[in-house]
Amino acid sequence: MQKCETQTLAVANGDGLKVGIVIGQFNKDVADAMRAACGEQLVNLGVNPDDVTYAEVPGALEIPIILDAMAKTGSFDALIALGSVIRGETYHFEVVSNESARGVMRIQLDAGIPIANGILTCENMNQITERMEQKSKECADVAIDMVRLLDVIYER
Repeated sequence: MQKCETQTLAVANGDGLKVGIVIGQFNKDVADAMRAACGEQLVNLGVNPDDVTYAEVPGALEIPIILDAMAKTGSFDALIALGSVIRGETYHFEVVSNESARGVMRIQLDAGIPIANGILTCENMNQITERMEQKSKECADVAIDMVRLLDVIYER
């Protein structure tokens, strides 16, 4: 068996990559801010804005099915899930949070395509607004880093 050595990527390079972003619209202002921050960061990383595809869905539970459809096209190097879930007074928060995360992870592993999960699950709107821009940018970083790491592992 051949030894596979990986390296830490000093600077992410998104040149030539195609990225799909699925955004839950339940909290529209949050969704719009996350979209803008993530898209801007992808461009900063070298991704051509024309190579970024956005899909809007009603909420976090609808994100996985569109990620799955996008992954099956074979047209994307990486995908990103963005959205927000705010704890309410019922168990519904746990269902939405857990099942959306489970769906994202299943698709990532089944399709073999990196998916950065930026679905914020917070106690209140203040926590969301404190995290939305940074988390969106981090998702862009993660998506590009994971593609490039897989390139090294698979010697693409």
